[in-house]
Amino acid sequence: MQNKKHWAVGLLTGFANGLFGSGGGTVAVPAMERFLHTEEHKAHATAIAVILPLSLLSLGIYLWKGEIVWQIALWASLGGVVGGFVGAKLLKKISGIWLHRIFGVFMLFAAIRMMTT
Repeated sequence: MQNKKHWAVGLLTGFANGLFGSGGGTVAVPAMERFLHTEEHKAHATAIAVILPLSLLSLGIYLWKGEIVWQIALWASLGGVVGGFVGAKLLKKISGIWLHRIFGVFMLFAAIRMMTT
C-alpha cells in the first residue's frame, strides 16, 4: 500500500511540474507530509530529490519544443544555485512550525498572484 502512495505522490508532483514548468514542490511537500507522514524538514529536502529528475525531463521536452529563453535560464539558474545553497543551510535552523508558516505564506502569495494575473 505504501508504494502506491509514493507512486501517487510522484505522479501528482510530476503532473504539476510538467504542466506549470515547475511548482512540483508545492504539491510534493504537503503530499509527503500528509499522505506519507514525512517529517517537515525531510519532506522539504526530499522534494528537491524528486523535483530534480522531473525538472530535467521537463527541460528536455521544452528544449524539443524550442520554448527556452537561454539568457533568462542562465541568470535565473545562477540565482537559484545561490538561493538553494542558502535555503538548504537555513532549513536545518528553522523549526517545523516556522517552516510550515513560511511555506504557507509563499503558497498564499503564489495563489493570490495567480488569481490576479
